Amino acid sequence: MPSSPAAPTRRTVLRTAAAASTLTTAAALAPHPAHAAPGPSRGTELILLGTSGGPVPMHGRAGIASALVVDGRAYLVDCGPGMFGRYAQAWLTAGQLAAIFVTHLHSDHLSDLYALLWLRFGGFQPLDGPVDVYGPGSAGNLPAVWPKGRSVGTVSPSEPAPGTEDLIAGHIAATAYDINVRMRSEGWPDIRTLIRPHDVRFALPKGAGPRKLMAPPMEPFEVMRDDRVRVTAVLVDHPPVFPSFAYRFDTADGSVVFSGDTAPCANVARLARGADVLVHEVMDLDTLALGGLRPAQLRHMEISHTDATRVGPLAERAGVGTLVLSHLVPGATNVVSDSTWHTKASRGYSGRVIVGNDLARLPVGSRRT
Repeated sequence: MPSSPAAPTRRTVLRTAAAASTLTTAAALAPHPAHAAPGPSRGTELILLGTSGGPVPMHGRAGIASALVVDGRAYLVDCGPGMFGRYAQAWLTAGQLAAIFVTHLHSDHLSDLYALLWLRFGGFQPLDGPVDVYGPGSAGNLPAVWPKGRSVGTVSPSEPAPGTEDLIAGHIAATAYDINVRMRSEGWPDIRTLIRPHDVRFALPKGAGPRKLMAPPMEPFEVMRDDRVRVTAVLVDHPPVFPSFAYRFDTADGSVVFSGDTAPCANVARLARGADVLVHEVMDLDTLALGGLRPAQLRHMEISHTDATRVGPLAERAGVGTLVLSHLVPGATNVVSDSTWHTKASRGYSGRVIVGNDLARLPVGSRRT
């Protein structure tokens, strides 16, 4: 008997998840109940807001987004589809938002960035003050058609490559009617005084560029610091996107590293050396192959992302205490089980492996007052 729309075959689910991705210990990291009170206002806590790769929505997981809450202030890393709602479900308020860090300018890491700021810059529970947004600057030009020799349709005659500052300016210009109406009729503040975008500037390592090496060896560089965190970054290997960053947050309680999207990369291991937690992207290449991806698509995934079987040795080399899997591809919870993710990522790693699920929380260190 044919499967009904409510009960798709396993192959159909695999194919859908694989196509959309082209672009454990449950108790150790458990979802925060929706009815529970917010956590402590002191110390450092990692909250996974969305744990799926994208850009198409996946069953059971929102798009990639994480929050590091330090002494009650929230620092976000990426803002994928669905994170706007997850932010509220995690008991985080607009007033807690301190800064946002974008790893790279792919849609599944950006889609809810402006929505979070635009919908909360005034009115009920507004932003408490200026929010700094850090992300890649312009690559200068687009990469060549990639992979080499790929057949493409219409190629744009221009090569726009706006960075984070231009991205935010474009959003504000496009939504000017709503902004101006709310400022005049409801007394909302000028959104331009509440969003401070920053193109991350750094010394390019030799050979780096959008048509050169994505992530040649480099030492971490400082992005920002305040009285709660110090943030450093490196380039990572996510062709054809450049620049693409991993970020490290050092607090009084410990250190957390976010890989961003990347193939296994020595720069990530260097940045994560001795960290308490490494949040690393993973894919299951075997499942993607079963889902019907063409050889060229599978090769693209292999070059640009990290198979779950390859992340353990990287975490071991870095000496991190806990490896958290996120940006899962395929991200649908009914395609690859948490136990499968856990087993594959544990190979070659002696630390604790945690499979990321939305709204999961992990204390970092033990400082509390």
